[in-house]
Amino acid sequence: MTQQDVRRTPAGAAGSPAGSSLSPSLQRDLITRVSAAQRRWRSPVVSAGVVREGRLVWSGHVGSAVLGDGDHAAVPAGDSTPFLIGSVTKTFTALAVMALRDEGLLTLDDTLADHLPGTKHATVRLRQMMAHASGLQREPIGNIWESLSAPEREAFLAGAEVAEQVLPAHHAFHYSNLAYGLLGQVVERVTGRPWEQVVRERILEPLGMTRTGLTPAEDRARGYQIDPYAGSAKEEPLFSLNATAPLGGLWSTVADLAAYAAYLADPDDRVVRPETVEEMCRPLIMTDVDGWTGAYGLGFGMARRGDRVFVGHGGAMPGYLTGLRVRRREQVGAVVFANVTSGAEPLALAADLIEAVIDVEPSIEPVWSPEPPRPDLAELLGQWWSEGSPLIFFVRDGELWSRLTDDTLSETRFAAEAPDRFRAVAGRERGEVLEVVRHPDGTVVKLYFATYAVTRMPLGFADLVDRSRDRGSGAGRTDAEV
Repeated sequence: MTQQDVRRTPAGAAGSPAGSSLSPSLQRDLITRVSAAQRRWRSPVVSAGVVREGRLVWSGHVGSAVLGDGDHAAVPAGDSTPFLIGSVTKTFTALAVMALRDEGLLTLDDTLADHLPGTKHATVRLRQMMAHASGLQREPIGNIWESLSAPEREAFLAGAEVAEQVLPAHHAFHYSNLAYGLLGQVVERVTGRPWEQVVRERILEPLGMTRTGLTPAEDRARGYQIDPYAGSAKEEPLFSLNATAPLGGLWSTVADLAAYAAYLADPDDRVVRPETVEEMCRPLIMTDVDGWTGAYGLGFGMARRGDRVFVGHGGAMPGYLTGLRVRRREQVGAVVFANVTSGAEPLALAADLIEAVIDVEPSIEPVWSPEPPRPDLAELLGQWWSEGSPLIFFVRDGELWSRLTDDTLSETRFAAEAPDRFRAVAGRERGEVLEVVRHPDGTVVKLYFATYAVTRMPLGFADLVDRSRDRGSGAGRTDAEV
């Protein structure tokens, strides 16, 4: 079991000797789950790690990263053992695109033709490709999953011109490896540098992910196919994805991917703005139109279990299955690796590990302390009314917030934009304007929130219309009486 700071400590560095911050009983529960999965999945090894509040608080490895034979002993796995992470790579490609977007080098509404002139898929937009909503066919041309031979750049781009858009854009969720291969080409065209170099400089190095990259290391876990009847293991061949690497070519470790999970759970400015990560983790298209338990955003998938939504991605390559899940609200994440071609469910186990931690040992809330005085906000606080319903304005952590009575999902946070003008910067009404209306003597008499009148008295729309007419005719009460 290990603990290390994955937010700032370079991955692969020695962790804290203090041991896990999880209780022994919870640690036993976690390793029991991993052990049961390893046996049930018939995977030579299952490796897992759990992060909470920026730290790798637990890891466990059951089985062998490399199976033994008559001449060599089996090799165990550890936190620094590399596994091929498959489509989890797509999230790195998406982050690279978003970093370029944040710098103004592209927009998500750019079409593919803006960066690959002359393509037959000229009208497909980057946003659609990132959300698997473009309708582009699933795979690159060439039956690469039979030959395990991926094309180089020119052959890949030539194949893309033969590939089809099999569905209209936004018609339905349609997973497309081809789309992410093309997004990798967009990154290269915009930066003038290889995709891997861009990912390394913009994501891996800032997060201390020193053992993540496209080159398989000698101490990597080997990938295996397990005969479904005999139970015997056969090592799978290595697969170099060449120009298609942006869709699934990265290798990583428990320690490195834990650092990544910690960043997703509580991002800072090292890679992109925290608001950008939040944007990427919002659903753009549902992956199941019946149960609404799955969705996809800008590079990240979402899965709902009851009231909890997890973000992340799965990965599948010959001999390797990967699961990355993060519960951002509690800042808990999990990574799971299995070195087997099929039969494992690492995404489900990752979510199980997160729920075990949250349910058994939830994080302790920070101590509350009184808010510092905000005399500039005093006249805005308390209960107001809009559309006949109460609206509460209050201070939290020194900032102005609002919410409908007893409805925490309606909470909105404001930032001052000008005297008597605020902008909603987080929550339900993000982006909308809150205006303060004052009497000539300076007292606050009314608010406008997203153009809706907000008054100290409960008024219906008929009342507001009558008062507006009265003011227009010069009769009736003034705003001072509202």
